[in-house]
Amino acid sequence: MAFPLFDLAGRRALVTGSSQGIGYALARGLAEHGAAIVLNGRDRSKLASAASSLKDVGHDVAVSDFDVTDHAAVTRGVDAIERDIGPIDILINNAGMQFRSPLEDFPVERWEQLLKTNVSSVFYVGQAVARHMIARGAGKIINVASVQSELARPGIAPYTATKGAVRNLTRGMCTDWAKHGLQINAIAPGYFKTPLNQALVDSQDFSSWLEKRTPAARWGEVEELVGAAVFLASRASSFVNGHTLYVDGGITTSL
Repeated sequence: MAFPLFDLAGRRALVTGSSQGIGYALARGLAEHGAAIVLNGRDRSKLASAASSLKDVGHDVAVSDFDVTDHAAVTRGVDAIERDIGPIDILINNAGMQFRSPLEDFPVERWEQLLKTNVSSVFYVGQAVARHMIARGAGKIINVASVQSELARPGIAPYTATKGAVRNLTRGMCTDWAKHGLQINAIAPGYFKTPLNQALVDSQDFSSWLEKRTPAARWGEVEELVGAAVFLASRASSFVNGHTLYVDGGITTSL
């Protein structure tokens, strides 16, 4: 290993929402740096396909299909991983959703769903995993925030609220758990080509606006998030805590 600070061999990472998109890319990236991976999602067929593709290239992969928005299911699922698969050294809280609507017409049921999926899941899974990490005196938690932790756009005010909450929950987790040997940070992606953003990727008007608005002048590729995740998951970030790392092509720096 040329860079031992970034070596994840002997570590196990649970990545929520990892059957596709950003979650899958991060799981694959951590596996390529030596970590054993536990994929999580609710669609068993997608999970099986994702796990198979990683196993085919020699990675150590398990799956756990608990619902991250169900507190009891999270507790059972995390405890089962710890008991039957092995200790969780790294957690990436990636599960999330988006819904677009003018704020004055935003459906209440979608607001509540966004809160459960984007915020409650981070609390539920983070707390369940942290209890085991605290007992061991070490652990890495990486929450996936967004540029919408800082910025807003029309039609996504509730999503913006949830991602702002993730950023501050990351700070709160650090404040409570750093003393136990845990490092809790967040990655805030900009605009990446993912299934969640496919409608925007397909919109010529939006893509043209984004290219002009972003100093890097392009969409991000999900593989470009891996370096940040490996850094925050490894010994290289042993004194980085409560930080939100923006991986956004510069969009939050420029008017």
